[in-house]
Amino acid sequence: MAFSPKYLRQLRERHGLSQEDLAQELKLSRPTYLLIEKGERELTVSEAQKLSEIYGMSLEEFTSGNVRSTEVRLPDGTVHKEKKPSFRISVPQKKIGKFREVLLYILEKVGAKPNIGETVLYKLLYFIDFDFYEKFEEQLIGATYIKNHYGPTPVEFRDIVSNMVKKGEIAPVTGKYFQYPQKKYLPLRRPDLSSFTGDEIRHIDEVLQRLSDKSAKDLSDYSHGDMPWKVQKPGEALDYELVFYRSEPYSVRSYDDDPL
Repeated sequence: MAFSPKYLRQLRERHGLSQEDLAQELKLSRPTYLLIEKGERELTVSEAQKLSEIYGMSLEEFTSGNVRSTEVRLPDGTVHKEKKPSFRISVPQKKIGKFREVLLYILEKVGAKPNIGETVLYKLLYFIDFDFYEKFEEQLIGATYIKNHYGPTPVEFRDIVSNMVKKGEIAPVTGKYFQYPQKKYLPLRRPDLSSFTGDEIRHIDEVLQRLSDKSAKDLSDYSHGDMPWKVQKPGEALDYELVFYRSEPYSVRSYDDDPL
């Protein structure tokens, strides 16, 4: 596969990588990679696939020869620039087991609070997932969240909760919060945190401390200002990469300390 030398150089420089970095990832010598970037040697299909993964692109996007914009334009014309180049060799898959344990951990820690109904759980899971991705550039749960009128909603929630109820891990409770109907869940077993790192547990605790006292309406309104929700259309899945376009008060990462 032949590519424009300018295109390959732009992609590499935009992601803050050296020719040596890419040569090592492709298991080539630096002089051999230099020939590719100069247009004197074509990429093999497997090498093109590897580069597309490094740049967080599909193979089709990579072979199109177009460099992804580092700006996001909102419907009102406001432009936001990406804060952090996205260099990830691979994107983790959904971690359904961790979803269950995180949900149980939330219920154990804050589930007894009167405001913690299903809608609040949706938003807590969203901010746990998306804030973690901004901080560490990897997914904690990796759930799929769609844009609906009340804010981000985890697609997998219903099936996972239904399965947990059948297994006797949680119990649904229907009631009211002020004048509104509310569905709560009671944990029937302790969460298994053996697969969690210290950073993951601290992160979850920080999100719960910051957001778990908010009402469903307050959390929904707050989520509507976050970049991943603002950019997408109703019913669309929210893109994790958009956390790198966040502004205050949503950004949870200090970019001034980043080496890039």
